[in-house]
Amino acid sequence: MFYVFSSPAAIAEHLSQQLLEHIRNQPATTLGLATGSTMEPVYAALLKQIAQDPIDLSQLTTYNLDEYIGLPASHPQSYNHYMHHHLFDALGLKAAQTHLPNGLCTDCDHECHDYSAAIAQAGGLDFQLLGVGSNGHIGFNEPGTAFDSRTHVVELSETTRIDNGRFFDSMDEVPTHAITLGIRDILDAKEIVLVATGEHKAATMDLLYRTPADPQMPASALKLHANVRIYLDPAAASRLPEEALYYVD
Repeated sequence: MFYVFSSPAAIAEHLSQQLLEHIRNQPATTLGLATGSTMEPVYAALLKQIAQDPIDLSQLTTYNLDEYIGLPASHPQSYNHYMHHHLFDALGLKAAQTHLPNGLCTDCDHECHDYSAAIAQAGGLDFQLLGVGSNGHIGFNEPGTAFDSRTHVVELSETTRIDNGRFFDSMDEVPTHAITLGIRDILDAKEIVLVATGEHKAATMDLLYRTPADPQMPASALKLHANVRIYLDPAAASRLPEEALYYVD
């Protein structure tokens, strides 16, 4: 379950190759995408490899995990803006190929229902990328979220707001709520890869290793899935026992 790479760059290289192979074998792939600093080298490596060896992406469909409530798509800290900046615009994907929750929804319950329904209608997610928060959240599913949850509105914990506060000018600007793909939606994906890098994720990985499937540790839901891999650099893996680790390079 825990795969250790020599560096975040090595993870990005391997994972981007894995994504490209998946798309080549299945051009109509539906990808579940994540944001955050952990994913930036992954998307950069993917763009570099596609530039060197172009691939037909016309049948690709993407669904992102989450979006802040209250931020327009054009806001520099919205996840819509992040995805266009780091991936979508360079890939030349059409608007109909990319999907994120609407952070300015007027009926957010309806928005949430329709988002899960659209993924189900697309045949589910073939490949889901995940990061993880310091409190174990996946997407914005905070501790205590039911494992059978579908897309929903979540009040962000103080821990999560502090973690994400570095991207804003002040804590007053950090949104208090978000729309997130539910844990059941994530677990319905056919294949899942979670990426964690840096010493600040070591305690979270240790807790994940020691915790049975428990809603108080959202990432532990992945232990219920048959096709999950967790990619770590040495710093993130530093607290895990050797017998739990598989060294890739």
